[in-house]
Amino acid sequence: MRNPFIGKALQMRVPRRPPSESALWERYAGASKASFEKLGRYSGAPLVEGKYLHWDKLRHYTPPEGLNHEQWWLALKLTREYRAERLPLTSTDNRGFWYVPCDPIPERLRQIDLGMGGAIGMPEQITNTETRDRYYVNSLIQEAITSSQLEGAATTREVAKEMIRTKRKPRDRSERMILNNFQTMRAISRMKDEPLSKELILKLHRTVTVGTLDKESAAGRWRGADEQVTVSDAYGEVVHVPPRAESLEERMGALCDFANGKIPAGFVHPVIRSIALHFWLAYDHPFLDGNGRTARALFYWSMLRHGYWLFEFVSISEIMVKAPSRYGRAFLYTETDDNDLTYFIVYHLEVIDRAIRQLHAYIETKAERVHALEEELKGMAILNHRQRALIGHGLRHPHYRYTVESHRTSHNVVYETARRDLLELQDRGLLRGRKVGKTWYFTPVEDMEQRLAELP
Repeated sequence: MRNPFIGKALQMRVPRRPPSESALWERYAGASKASFEKLGRYSGAPLVEGKYLHWDKLRHYTPPEGLNHEQWWLALKLTREYRAERLPLTSTDNRGFWYVPCDPIPERLRQIDLGMGGAIGMPEQITNTETRDRYYVNSLIQEAITSSQLEGAATTREVAKEMIRTKRKPRDRSERMILNNFQTMRAISRMKDEPLSKELILKLHRTVTVGTLDKESAAGRWRGADEQVTVSDAYGEVVHVPPRAESLEERMGALCDFANGKIPAGFVHPVIRSIALHFWLAYDHPFLDGNGRTARALFYWSMLRHGYWLFEFVSISEIMVKAPSRYGRAFLYTETDDNDLTYFIVYHLEVIDRAIRQLHAYIETKAERVHALEEELKGMAILNHRQRALIGHGLRHPHYRYTVESHRTSHNVVYETARRDLLELQDRGLLRGRKVGKTWYFTPVEDMEQRLAELP
């Protein structure tokens, strides 16, 4: 069975499970007083050299003087459990999940709070209603493509972008996966004001999987009692056993209560809640296929519902697809270390941080490109000065509608000259003309930058 976490066969090495905490206490019950005093003094920080290490990594580090690796691990576990925050998600053996609000979690959450829900410090291109659509659609396309690639889709980005922009029908399963993801991401922005329900989860799954499943009847429904699955690595070792199908109705009800803030009674930061939802659905693996795509869609729904509007422009899958083994390892670290969700939270916050920085870099690059094109326009002899001015304006106002009369007034020329200017720009593929009533309106084409680059 494919990995429910990343949607494809688990090719990474399964991490070494930590030694049992109870076994460690029993083993070192007769340890010297000095050893336990050392352990007690050390158990003040949950990090090692600034990192939240799993046993699989810790065993390669040099322990503090006076401790062996097992005693060091016991000290870390004591600290982590003392600081733990509990979540209502439970594993198949009815043990709860928890996390430690240690560095860098508080700082990352603060950065997201300051920058993802307001307009202060945001690039003008996505706060400006005239230009934000181009970045919105591009981000939706990027997330649709890379989320599908995590599930095994093989279509190139160029072909996928062409399909979505031209609205042609998908030719194969990979293209259908990408189109489904794109349509799901658009739907999420409309669903964000609805409370989460089991029906909404099923609707998300149906939208993201229709036409892509081996068993088409599995779209938009939970897996049945006769469809119990296990997840194995490349060598056949079982690494995850999802909850039984008979428990899914109850577990999905609890997931909805958690998403809607009904449980737990205490405060859970909205971003932590959203990340936990991502993990929860992937862990429960309620569908035969499409769990990863649905889990990521649920994360987006939660972030937008909590007012982090910039997530309409951020692609987390674009970061995840570059190192899918880290994505899978974050899940396995949690499951192999007593349901410690800190590993997945730290990883997810790093992905968010990188995705935000990538968005800013992309917008900066596009802005520099627009500025460069404006400079190139000044020397483009194929266009007259009036046409160059209009195209320069159109680069920054992609939805502006020009008329012969507005162009004539702007440049103080006769009607026929203005009309000829606009028709020539239409003939060169830079403007698109449309008649409404008795008036012709001309708008910049979507790929104006590329069209300009192709001009002599």
